[in-house]
Amino acid sequence: MILDGKCPAGPLSEKWARQRHELKLINPANKRKYTIIVVGTGLAGASAAATLGELGYRVEAFCYQDSPRRGHSIAAQGGINAAKNYPNDGDSIFRLFYDTIKGGDFRAREANVYRLALLSNNIIDQAVAQGVPFARDYAGYLENRSFGGAQVSRTFFARGQTGQQLLLGAYAALSRQVKAGTVRLHPRTEMLDLVLVDGEAKGITVRNLVTGRIDSHAADAVCLCTGGYANVFYLSTNAMGSNVTAAWRACKKGAFFANPCFTQIHPTCIPVSGDHQSKLTLMSESLRNDGRVWVPLKKRDARRPHDIPETERDYYLERKYPSFGNLAPRDIASRSAKEVCDEGRGIGTSGYGVYLDFSDAIRRLGEDVIRQRYGNLFEMYEQITGEDAYRQPMRIYPAPHYTMGGLWVDYNLESTIPGLFVLGEANFSDHGANRLGASALMQGLADGYFIIPSTIAHYLARTSPGAAGPDHPEFRKSREDTEALAQKLLTIQGRKTVNEFHRDLGRIMWDHVGMARSRESLSTALQLIPELRNEFWENVKVPGQGKDLNQELEKAGRVADFLEFGELMARDALHRNESCGGHFRAEYQMPDGEAQRDDENFCYVAAWEFRGLDKDPVLHKEPLTFENVELAVRSYK
Repeated sequence: MILDGKCPAGPLSEKWARQRHELKLINPANKRKYTIIVVGTGLAGASAAATLGELGYRVEAFCYQDSPRRGHSIAAQGGINAAKNYPNDGDSIFRLFYDTIKGGDFRAREANVYRLALLSNNIIDQAVAQGVPFARDYAGYLENRSFGGAQVSRTFFARGQTGQQLLLGAYAALSRQVKAGTVRLHPRTEMLDLVLVDGEAKGITVRNLVTGRIDSHAADAVCLCTGGYANVFYLSTNAMGSNVTAAWRACKKGAFFANPCFTQIHPTCIPVSGDHQSKLTLMSESLRNDGRVWVPLKKRDARRPHDIPETERDYYLERKYPSFGNLAPRDIASRSAKEVCDEGRGIGTSGYGVYLDFSDAIRRLGEDVIRQRYGNLFEMYEQITGEDAYRQPMRIYPAPHYTMGGLWVDYNLESTIPGLFVLGEANFSDHGANRLGASALMQGLADGYFIIPSTIAHYLARTSPGAAGPDHPEFRKSREDTEALAQKLLTIQGRKTVNEFHRDLGRIMWDHVGMARSRESLSTALQLIPELRNEFWENVKVPGQGKDLNQELEKAGRVADFLEFGELMARDALHRNESCGGHFRAEYQMPDGEAQRDDENFCYVAAWEFRGLDKDPVLHKEPLTFENVELAVRSYK
């Protein structure tokens, strides 16, 4: 099948205005007749639920946390992009659009990315009106800083807490609608199935994580805002509860999964310290504004960093990419760190780490300025490592972070299942093969505040409200299937814990589907993952019972989905015989080691249709056409 992204015709700068004009509307009185389910209450979900509630729809919002304030969006540190051009350094909407397209290695839709850049300025205005405490300069104007993949300063920030502050703004808007009665919040509730009636999304089946009760909720449309799947690697910067379950179970009901192999390895994380760890800690990319990345020139140099003179240091990003230096894009910076460590020049006892050094910036600007810009990040680093980064360089190494792949959606954010809309990191639409820093918050809020209110109305206007309720046979079947799966997990009573299986899967994924991939490694993964999955269903130990608080049962369901989804990731990476962005195939690289794209054969979105675990998934393609930018070798030198 050749997929149609349903992008509007006309000039790039006019497409969104044209689309909004052509979309159907619902008058305010009729909006009250429609119910919309929003799954996930991070930035995309909270902003969508708040905005849809304010418009008058009845909204049912679900999150597995005890409060939307605990959505993983709070972990975003460095900032949010917008083309305001306050520093007057040459920025524009088109430049933000181009940087994002280029940063994604020309594997994203032009129309979606331009709309994202266009809406970026509205997001900042919205957040300021909500009272988000962005950093300001001495005169009181909003401050900006730079991020990787750009030569302008367009990133708005609130120290190292930007995601948290933006989420609190969205949460305030959401809370207002909860009080007004337009939004009903369902915390500690996890979506376990999508319910289709006559082929359209009309509700979800959930588990109350406190009581264990399985319930169904009917609606006229469903919005999935459930984040990414980086925890398939076990160790990642994601919260431990982040998972692929909602998206994967929607995929098993007919929603195509696009570009699952496009995963981002963030270059600036605290290195692994031992097998005891259950997650990794992100250090914001914003630190690379003032921090310089280096390793010793000599292999296995065990000297302390202060004992290594300048002449014996390799500032490898500045050497390899002089135009961008330490602000090279994340995929390039991550691979470069891996290369120098593989050469034997990594630091730390493991040899898998590089230095992020602020001594030059402290000498130039003073320690007080660095404290003002990054103080809470330095505090967090010291709490975790016991090291003072004002006195010695930070130790960093790449780690799984963000996922560019997700459920396929068209220009209206609607999946291949009518009535199922996918927002934020859960969809694939805006970042191509590599996300530039400070663009995740931008996408989540653009989707929630400004896009979905228009596009979901176009779908609802063509439907009748209340088409099916929780007593419909499809809802009953969904509840029965969900309960049967829980009982199956509880009755295996094997000898191996869920965490052990997750750790084993993560090791397979990192070793064979991680920063560098090859036909050999991916073929190995496709052999090992099904074997591990079979062992899981024969030997997993899930204590407790279903009708109760049971966190092991929660984790078991999520890991079961990761064991299925990981295979699709490896398959997608194996079929894409090129290197692009975060997808780096060892067989496909330029003589200088840079990624080698194959635009003639792979300039498309790969969308996979699930056909069952015993059958190969079917690949569908959406061709990518570039009318406003020229396909070029992606160079940051």
